[in-house]
Amino acid sequence: MRKKNSNNLRKLLVREAARLMFEEGVDQYLDAKKKAAKKILGKQRISLPSNGEISDELYQLSLFHRGNELSTTLFDMRLLAMDVMEHLDSFSPRLIGSVSTGRIRHRSDIDLHIFTDSLELFQNHLDGLQWLYDIKQIWIEKGGRPVEYTHVYLDLEFPVELSVYPTNEIRIRGRSSTDGKPINRLSISALRDLVLTEHADAWTDYISGNKIAEKFMDEM
Repeated sequence: MRKKNSNNLRKLLVREAARLMFEEGVDQYLDAKKKAAKKILGKQRISLPSNGEISDELYQLSLFHRGNELSTTLFDMRLLAMDVMEHLDSFSPRLIGSVSTGRIRHRSDIDLHIFTDSLELFQNHLDGLQWLYDIKQIWIEKGGRPVEYTHVYLDLEFPVELSVYPTNEIRIRGRSSTDGKPINRLSISALRDLVLTEHADAWTDYISGNKIAEKFMDEM
């Protein structure tokens, strides 16, 4: 009985943490877990659910409320990701996160890794594209010591976050904070194949629409 009660309590924590992220815009899993635990348990202590458990529940919640909308949004986000990656091709961009896995939710952004040994060169490239962006320095613990990385935030149709790594780290994959597995990074060709596989009809409509638009412009 005690184990059953513990499992039920864990499910309540998972659902409340997912609700906080879905409805109230809590961004970080840890913050959502702490708030859920405080609301449900008060000062009582219990092992908190994993990020993966909350991620699964959050995805199901998003599907239930915004299933059709999410499919369209995912396609649009992947199109934008392809466009950004094409413009940053010389920096070996790789797509990670929810847009690559398809498990997006409201407020999801496009996460890209890019690789360069010259931040100045990369900034000059962005300036040439005339994109609006912000730069922040983020400290991450790596190998037991803090390492500083540059993150660039693009102001486009969807928010885009670029994590800048040195070129020698392109073959080094970190582990996901959600499930602990190595992060899957998609090249632009892999992303294009994914779009053709998972969004075949939408891609056909998109291409057809572009051709009609091009023909119209040619006739003007």
